[in-house]
Amino acid sequence: MKKIQVEGGDKEILYSKTIKAGKRIYYLDVKKNLKDDLFLAVTESKKVQPKNGMQVSFEKHKIFLYKEDFDKFMDGMNDVTLNDVELMKGRRRRCRMKVGRKATRMRSN
Repeated sequence: MKKIQVEGGDKEILYSKTIKAGKRIYYLDVKKNLKDDLFLAVTESKKVQPKNGMQVSFEKHKIFLYKEDFDKFMDGMNDVTLNDVELMKGRRRRCRMKVGRKATRMRSN
């Protein structure tokens, strides 16, 4: 396990995972606070390029998930993910059209 001491010494990163997804990068960091409590910091970083040609900047959003809430959070994530899969199956089913004797599918975005 890789330990990184964060500037200021208030949070120690015990493990970190980077996920690149299109224009966004997600950082999942397991951290320890000054009281030795563990928590997960999820950071979304998005590159923002102003139209006026100014310097590129990054927009960041963070959530902190504490160990006592982790199971409930994961249950919710699993529920949302499974429902999303079911919704997508239904969407594909509704987008089928019959043309003559052949069934074709329309792509849904």
